[in-house]
Amino acid sequence: MTEKIIIGEIPARKVITKTIPGNKSLEWIQKRQQYVPKGVGNITPVVAKTAKGALIEDLDGNVFLDFAAGIGMQNIGHGHGAVIEAIQEQTENLLHPCFHVTMYEGYIKLAEKLAKKAPGTGEKKAMLANSGAEAVENAIKIARKYTGKTGVISLECAFHGRTYMAMTLTSKVNPYKNGFGPYVPETYKIPSAYCYRCPYGGRENCKMGCLERVKNLLKGELSPDNIAALIVEPIQGEGGFILQPPAFLKGLEKICKENNIVFIVDEIQSGFARTGTLFASEGCGLDPDLMTLSKSLGAGIPISAVVGKDEIMDAPGAGEIGGTYGGSPLGCQAALEVLKVIETENMLAKAQRIGKQLEKRLQSMKKDFEVIGDVRGVGAMYAIEFVKSRETKEPYPEIVKKITDYALQKGVIFISAGIYSNVLRFLPPLVMTEEQVEDGMDVLEKAIKKSL
Repeated sequence: MTEKIIIGEIPARKVITKTIPGNKSLEWIQKRQQYVPKGVGNITPVVAKTAKGALIEDLDGNVFLDFAAGIGMQNIGHGHGAVIEAIQEQTENLLHPCFHVTMYEGYIKLAEKLAKKAPGTGEKKAMLANSGAEAVENAIKIARKYTGKTGVISLECAFHGRTYMAMTLTSKVNPYKNGFGPYVPETYKIPSAYCYRCPYGGRENCKMGCLERVKNLLKGELSPDNIAALIVEPIQGEGGFILQPPAFLKGLEKICKENNIVFIVDEIQSGFARTGTLFASEGCGLDPDLMTLSKSLGAGIPISAVVGKDEIMDAPGAGEIGGTYGGSPLGCQAALEVLKVIETENMLAKAQRIGKQLEKRLQSMKKDFEVIGDVRGVGAMYAIEFVKSRETKEPYPEIVKKITDYALQKGVIFISAGIYSNVLRFLPPLVMTEEQVEDGMDVLEKAIKKSL
């Protein structure tokens, strides 16, 4: 039995170097530039040494308060002791024999857990993969096999991954699609319910024009007889934390059920307690045919899943879905522990508490700063959209860059989003304390003042 190694506590937020990055980090950044292609992007110049809870320490001893959580990957916090122990125990027994060759308990246990926890009606099954994009690819394969149809619909402002089908379903051209065509054929875009930028009358006079547009498309431009699946994020992540209204989502679901179209809900960023419910679908009352899951499921260990109604999931034959590393024993054990932690440490309540704090502070800032055009979110998944004018709503990406740069020098990590890159999004680990949230918001407020 090897000695257990658990990440210890690290100091509170602090910046000890004159500028970020410090000298030790710079050495590795120079090597990164020499040996790692520039296409592998980096949001910050931080070279992490260790992380715990809501804090990341770099090679120079600077400690950052993390409002990114690995882009929603560390919902239960960095370096959770229970997850680390589970992984260590698993390494002593079984690393990866490939589930397609010899089965193992962890895969089946996790499939059972996910099938039982997935929202909606009917019996469910789950297959496991490695990444969110791979989950999306498999979900589309399953839908096509089940329906015998080929067309796939996604939404404007969507992000579903970087592999070819997932990239095709994504909306943001730069940096995700430009120069990588031709894209996968028989894929189509429908309007997103981007309420802040609604072209159909706006929030105050909402007549679901976006939904009517979809209905008209399926009458005039697209034949439902050719559409296998419609995939939607209940909260569009990379698109700028655009909350799709429940009425819009329910309308899409109804259209799918009436036309034998598989309704796929992408919960890769919004799942696992992030929104104050286990899945955002629950808050919208959805009954997905298939769900794609990843990111925080493994607390940093690569794992993803497609969970769905058993008759749909059983459409592919043996060997037609899956992959060599899909549902690795390490990933399965990490995920099983994550699901336990969410329950035992009441992560749903923590997400709701963080959300209330963020809402209060961000709405207060909106009153003080005309450049904040919109505040939106649910649970611990919030965003503010910056504009040059509230009347014209002209996007203001330049100020977002200034804010993130200033905050980083003060020891707080914020990241941007949005098809115009003018949205600041907040994905704090759900273990972030009230004091840490307030600390981060104080830095944000100063950053906005400095950036005007």
